[in-house]
Amino acid sequence: MQPTNAAELSAGDVARFARDLAALANPDAPLLVAVSGGPDSVALLLLAHAALGERCRAATVDHGLRPESASEAAWVADLCAARGIPHAILTAPLPDRAGRTANLSARARALRYRLLEEQADAIGAAHIATAHHADDQVETLVMRLNRGAGVAGLAGVRAKSGRIVRPLLGWRHAELVALCAAQGIAPIDDPSNVSDRFDRARLRKSLAAVDWLDAGRVAASATALGDAEEAIGWMVDRLWDQLCHRDTTGIALEVPGDLPFELRRRLVERCVLAIDAMASPRGGALAAAVRALESGGSTMLGNVACNPARADDGAIKWRFAMAPPRRSD
Repeated sequence: MQPTNAAELSAGDVARFARDLAALANPDAPLLVAVSGGPDSVALLLLAHAALGERCRAATVDHGLRPESASEAAWVADLCAARGIPHAILTAPLPDRAGRTANLSARARALRYRLLEEQADAIGAAHIATAHHADDQVETLVMRLNRGAGVAGLAGVRAKSGRIVRPLLGWRHAELVALCAAQGIAPIDDPSNVSDRFDRARLRKSLAAVDWLDAGRVAASATALGDAEEAIGWMVDRLWDQLCHRDTTGIALEVPGDLPFELRRRLVERCVLAIDAMASPRGGALAAAVRALESGGSTMLGNVACNPARADDGAIKWRFAMAPPRRSD
């Protein structure tokens, strides 16, 4: 692990990182850096330590999903100890599967962020930094395009989401690998990153053969789509207050004739979730429900009944309520 002095990092790299971080978080407050041991997170650790000094703290989540995970977490602990960076190894049982989409990756991700949030609380860190970078953004965008995602999905990985900040979204993976190499560090090589078992790994191999794709410009497009998503969300919040009214039987949504489909779709989704927080109104089912209501038909989204209605003044309304329990004969 030589050399161990983070000050040997390029002054330009440190200044660049400090600017990127300052745009997302208070650089005078403690920052918890999530470090898996791969080149991206190790580079993030080195940059954060160089920029923040003693305000940099680190944590590694050991999911226990691979035999090597414990030794990898210990490797990160040793790396941090050599540089005087406070570090914690976080472990907990993987949550049980719940719901249609709670696959192994989703459950591991939920556990990871829960443990990081708890550790941030324990050490007084306002934010948690993860090592998502520009190449991750490209992969995410292409995968979501292939799944037919809308604006929300195509917004990609956001630079800031709650307490999570991602100051490396403007950095390329190759830059981060080179930074580790310049420090004499050989990061951990996670075999899942190249295994054809995983969609992202297969896509990564395919994109590596494409020389015309500009990751920086793709990342810029994802940022623009993220800004558009925020604008739509801002509008939906205001329309919710204006058009949605709760009563003793459910929620009524007033539907202006010129309201664009996307805003109708999002308001229907919010109404359904307000009735049943466990519902999952997504994708084609949600769009089909909106089309059914537009044509004057009734439909169901999970356990929520969606019915067209008409107010006394002739205005169109859609009503949402929990459906009666199904009879079991």
